Amino acid sequence: MEYNGKLLARARERLEQRRQANAAEQRRRLEQVYARSPRVREIDRELRSQMIALMGLAISHGGDVSADLARLERENLLLQSERAERLSELGLPADYTDELCDCPVCRDTGLASGGVCECLKKLYNRELTAELGALLRTGDECFERFDPSLYGAEIDPALGASAREYMTVMRDTCAEYARGFAPGADSLLFMGGTGLGKTFMSACIARVVAAAGFSVAYDSTSSALARFEQQRFSRDAAEADAAAGRVRNYLSCDLMILDDLGTEMTTSFSVAALYQLINTRLTERRTTIISTNLGFEELRRRYGGQIASRLEGEYTCLHFYGRDIRLVKKEREA
Repeated sequence: MEYNGKLLARARERLEQRRQANAAEQRRRLEQVYARSPRVREIDRELRSQMIALMGLAISHGGDVSADLARLERENLLLQSERAERLSELGLPADYTDELCDCPVCRDTGLASGGVCECLKKLYNRELTAELGALLRTGDECFERFDPSLYGAEIDPALGASAREYMTVMRDTCAEYARGFAPGADSLLFMGGTGLGKTFMSACIARVVAAAGFSVAYDSTSSALARFEQQRFSRDAAEADAAAGRVRNYLSCDLMILDDLGTEMTTSFSVAALYQLINTRLTERRTTIISTNLGFEELRRRYGGQIASRLEGEYTCLHFYGRDIRLVKKEREA
């Protein structure tokens, strides 16, 4: 995995903040125990003195020190036993004042098995998501806020159910998908008319997946494809470099969400860029969610057979039904 140095530094800073907070909590606990049981403070001093003596014996080059080592070990075990008893008398567990850490694998260092620990990867992915989740910065979309009453209760013969029942099942399906998300999960194509909740549902998925520590890019199709254009044609070197970095992240993040496919200006370059994005992520088994108001025939006419066939053949298609939610809300307010 290729890391962005700036975002990795932010992730390390957040990890360091956690480490410092845990260290502060450990100091608070120690002072609390010392105030209630001064004998524990004395025991800790004796244990530190024993450690120094033990290190001295370990580097000693003369004589048989086995007897001294055995004595120190016995004394150490007695002191630890007494310390545990003192804490128990205070109603506290024996490990109450032990070092605290959020990650038992790397103990909040961010390093494991000679590489980056999963805990630091998750923090990095959250920074990456904050950088790429342009549509997630101000909204409060979540599955709990889904309102079934915005969909009609009358039975639709084509569905064999009401739009309300159908979309409630859709909500549950998307929530289960989000909670069980893993890299390489099926790509989804949200289809249906304007105002049926496609953007809302994709944002709900994005928030759950991002909270689990996966990297998520969530952008409108027009904005995402504009980055490809800036990367290729911008005369401003800084702008081109920034766009190139964003495009790399679009191609490599765990989940890419393209909102409102079909509302962007279509050019030969934008179609080529869209094909690169879709095909690269499919080839590398990276998950993408695309929402569109267009049907398959319209997609084929607008983007050509290569893109349409990939969307139809490689994506799981979820159809949204009902009336435009914005109109329903307006009628309620009238």
